[in-house]
Amino acid sequence: MKYSILFGKTLREAGGSKFISHQLLTRGGFIAESSAGRYFFLPLGWRVHEKIKKIIKEEMDRIGAQEMISPVLHPIELWKETNRTTSVGFELMTIKDGRGAEFALGGTAEEMFVDVVRKFRLSYKELPFNIYQFSTKFRDEMRARGGLLRVREFVMKDAYSFDRNETEFKKIYATMAQTYSKIFKRLGLDTYKVEADNGYIGGEYCHEFQVESEIGEGHFFMTEDGSYVAHEDVAKFSRDDKNLSEALLPYKEVAAVRGTTMEDGVKLHNLPLWRQIKDFMAVDEKGRMILAVIRGDLDVNEIKLARLAKAYQLRHATVEEIRKLGSEPGFISPVGMKGKLLVVGDVSLRTIINAYGGANALHRDALNMNIDRDYSPDIEGDIAMAQDGFIAENGRPLIEKHGIEVGNIFQLGYHYTSLMKDATFIDEDGKAKPFYMGCYGIGIGRTLAAIVEKYHDDKGILWPSQVAPFQAHLISLPGGEIHADEVYNYLINNGIEVLWDDREVTAGVKFADADLIGIPVRLVVSKKTAGLVEIKRRSESENKRLSLEGLLKEIS
Repeated sequence: MKYSILFGKTLREAGGSKFISHQLLTRGGFIAESSAGRYFFLPLGWRVHEKIKKIIKEEMDRIGAQEMISPVLHPIELWKETNRTTSVGFELMTIKDGRGAEFALGGTAEEMFVDVVRKFRLSYKELPFNIYQFSTKFRDEMRARGGLLRVREFVMKDAYSFDRNETEFKKIYATMAQTYSKIFKRLGLDTYKVEADNGYIGGEYCHEFQVESEIGEGHFFMTEDGSYVAHEDVAKFSRDDKNLSEALLPYKEVAAVRGTTMEDGVKLHNLPLWRQIKDFMAVDEKGRMILAVIRGDLDVNEIKLARLAKAYQLRHATVEEIRKLGSEPGFISPVGMKGKLLVVGDVSLRTIINAYGGANALHRDALNMNIDRDYSPDIEGDIAMAQDGFIAENGRPLIEKHGIEVGNIFQLGYHYTSLMKDATFIDEDGKAKPFYMGCYGIGIGRTLAAIVEKYHDDKGILWPSQVAPFQAHLISLPGGEIHADEVYNYLINNGIEVLWDDREVTAGVKFADADLIGIPVRLVVSKKTAGLVEIKRRSESENKRLSLEGLLKEIS
């Protein structure tokens, strides 16, 4: 490709984005914004995009997965079958055609794949199988940000496995986990397989593949030896016993003219934060009131809370809603609340006795509150947020990490096939049984951005050779045009992908653009090279001069 005719050129500025991948991909002429959260992939960017897809496809095909494609428009009736018109984790986008038929713009494709599979009335002899696609997804994100890292429209590789039962599914799941690690390794990305939340679907098997990055929105914890790695939404840790050797004291209420924060309670009573009870009142998507109760030195993890309470979505209760239940913001207590709402207690409540906190009235506190005697949660479990330095259940300290989620694998089980009519196979006993499913996704654009976040310097991108848009960036300077044409054609005829900067601009501009674009090998031909070609790797400072034959061997 001659740079003079390439659509999309380098820019000196890339707007105000703080994300280096967004800056460099925009400035380098790889992407251009259409509207917020939607991007054009320009020719350079699309070449990288397709090379990432090629690697994914090779590894998916290697394990016997089969590529196909489903329509982008999903009949809304399918989403109604699984109750996802109101329950997905993103705003569903819909559209009507000229006949008035309503469709969902697919954010994921579980219903579509179940629908096509159930049409074939399969038997157990045809299981298991894993089918996948590369298709455009739509998600009406409230916060499109970070260039390709959080978008409203993107290409995803999504795969769906169909099996007889959980035992057989586990084999596919393990294979997919290994395959994903291999894919990302081939792409130049070191990933952590992070235990994650499976959302409202539930299930035991769910992992994200995270690339460690300070700018990443993924937040996870791990032990130094890597024996435990878990997303903040599910990370477990041990609670230490505090004062269980003390004798239980009588419950009492006292005047408490103070502010509404936990710190105000500590100052007023001159007692440690861990001895205070923290209360968080929430409302789920059905209007159900939920009170979360936890030890004062811990924070409520709303994802854990929602899962334990079997809620899909939570919001903070309003002042009016709190008062309607006979309590007061900043002075909420679990005492006397049973039967009025769902009380969910963290396991840490059993590590303290004689706790203090609000008494459900303005400027009134309770002392010596004890679980079982003074209040009893409807549900007990882990609803606490892990923190850096907390001790994992294996006895090792947790280390806090940030990352970019580039892929995920998770157990669907019978969730979709139990909701969708006739999503069954005929087992060897002659009975119809629902498929047991798994789902596996990789975001192509986000993976591309993660590569740039990892591979760049102050001059531009340093593409790994396996995903670079071209193998070599040829620069012709005055006096070397004829030789450059010879080099260009020689390399192309020998299967080398070359971008030739044949523009009539200064050498400084050409070198700066080559550094910005980041192709692994830079070739320079000029009057000074005297029939040879100067070659320099993008990641190195040294250069050397080679003949055409030597050049071909070096690049290959």
